[in-house]
Amino acid sequence: MSARLAGLIRSLLLITLPLLALDQLTKALVRSHLHLSDDIVLIPHWLDITYALNPGAAFSLLTNAPPWVHHWFLIGLSAGAIVVLLVLLWQNPRLGLINSALALILAGACGNLIDRLSFGVVTDFILMHYYSHDYPIFNVADSAITIGVALLLISSLFGPTSSKSPSTEKHT
Repeated sequence: MSARLAGLIRSLLLITLPLLALDQLTKALVRSHLHLSDDIVLIPHWLDITYALNPGAAFSLLTNAPPWVHHWFLIGLSAGAIVVLLVLLWQNPRLGLINSALALILAGACGNLIDRLSFGVVTDFILMHYYSHDYPIFNVADSAITIGVALLLISSLFGPTSSKSPSTEKHT
């Protein structure tokens, strides 16, 4: 087995697939045990489980967009992102911060794409709020995407830099 294939499989088995399973399991539990808009208070004034259906993108973005955007554009965007993420994971077989971030984003993209293809909307259920100040309802997939993007930003800002910068290299 090539190092690239082994690295891809490692990222998928250790990060992407477990998070994807957790995302789909939590969404299935919410769909099977709650009615739409039901609310379970976990931490008063801070954290609730609230069943919502999101036709838009992560964190309810594009909710008011035309229906074709909800369906075809977001499905195409998700599928394209999944292909790009798989290629990026394939190119770097080492399981480091960047590949972990990419695997997290991949899990989130796959989780929300499965919902969109299966139900036409994404199941959201995590409501963080402070009294009446609400954050958009989200799910495990949205969290994985957000954490993955944050890790990529941290890596780009504080990660190791090359000892040779393009401006100091001699061109021959």
